[in-house]
Amino acid sequence: MSHLMHNYARQAVAFTHGEGCQLFDAHGRRYLDGLAGIAVNTLGHNHPRLTAALERQLHRLIHTSNLYQVQEQEALADRLALLSGMDEAFFCNSGCEANEAAIKLARLYGHKKGIENPAIIVMEQAFHGRTLATLSATGNRKVQAGFEPLVPGFVRVPFDDLGAIEQVAANNANVVAVLFEPVQGEGGINICHDEFMRGLRRICDAKGWLFMVDEVQCGIGRTGQWFAHQHAGIKPDVMTLAKGLGSGVPVGACLTAGAATGVFKPGNHGSTFGGNPLACVAALMTLTVLEEDNLLTRAAVLGERIRARFAAQLAGQAGVVDIRGSGLMIGIELDRSCAALVASGLEAGILINVTAEKVIRLLPPLVMSDAEADELVDGVVTLVRRFLAG
Repeated sequence: MSHLMHNYARQAVAFTHGEGCQLFDAHGRRYLDGLAGIAVNTLGHNHPRLTAALERQLHRLIHTSNLYQVQEQEALADRLALLSGMDEAFFCNSGCEANEAAIKLARLYGHKKGIENPAIIVMEQAFHGRTLATLSATGNRKVQAGFEPLVPGFVRVPFDDLGAIEQVAANNANVVAVLFEPVQGEGGINICHDEFMRGLRRICDAKGWLFMVDEVQCGIGRTGQWFAHQHAGIKPDVMTLAKGLGSGVPVGACLTAGAATGVFKPGNHGSTFGGNPLACVAALMTLTVLEEDNLLTRAAVLGERIRARFAAQLAGQAGVVDIRGSGLMIGIELDRSCAALVASGLEAGILINVTAEKVIRLLPPLVMSDAEADELVDGVVTLVRRFLAG
């Protein structure tokens, strides 16, 4: 009997090692990784430059705490500022911690403006984490159930609906910020329009709200730009990152610009582990490989290849509602619940995920080859056809 808490419905497999986009279990069986640890393993498994950088750092220094200066953290903040145009960075360990920091920052910003009960606009179908505040900001009743009372101070509107936000702007004087994902991953690979982001930026500027983007899953090159909001040619006031930033080593970040810069003062927020030397080295090497190997362009090109191949093979297939995505965030929506496909994929040697009950979610490593991508598509198509045939 396992002494682990039973809070995960784990698949019946334990992986022992990996190479690139391949994983191997305790019996030596090979699996094609179409999920990348849920958009985490940006460089796949056992990337030689990443493992070498981590090994070097392990022999130097792992952790000292934020009571002291951390050179690697300074270097990572500089690098992210250069790539994003943002001004400051706070480092933590996960996406929910990064979003928690953003929520706290927005509330402090509101209080400094004299707003007693600051509110944040959030979106339906959003997922921002599992802490009490980020859970409350999340637009999924299933993950909230049982944890009431939820944290107040969130106003929920439909995703990608500028009119709904304009209505809130006209009727709620307590709003201080908007928090949203340019691409909703957990919500079903839902992509907002560039015009929505531009319009939202204009509203935030006019109202003095903070424009806050959750790029925990869609950032770090996955959509073909460093950050998904860059497709719209705008810059946020707050951006949160995690998942793919460290290619498997836990690291999160909350970046600020403009009116959000300088809101946090010493003692307002912190993290014991956040931004330790090992995590920052992992992130720095991830960014270096992405840039030097031109993996952002690769993500865009490979994503187009995968979606086109799906479209060709599933054209006219009854039960397939939509094939959508941005870069290497790809969703195949069916007309029925399809959670059973995860286990079927495992049996076939393919790692996939199902989210929003009906959407097959693919988040492969950015180092995936054309041959592996074709194998992934062909394997998933076979699974879908068998499933829909009953």
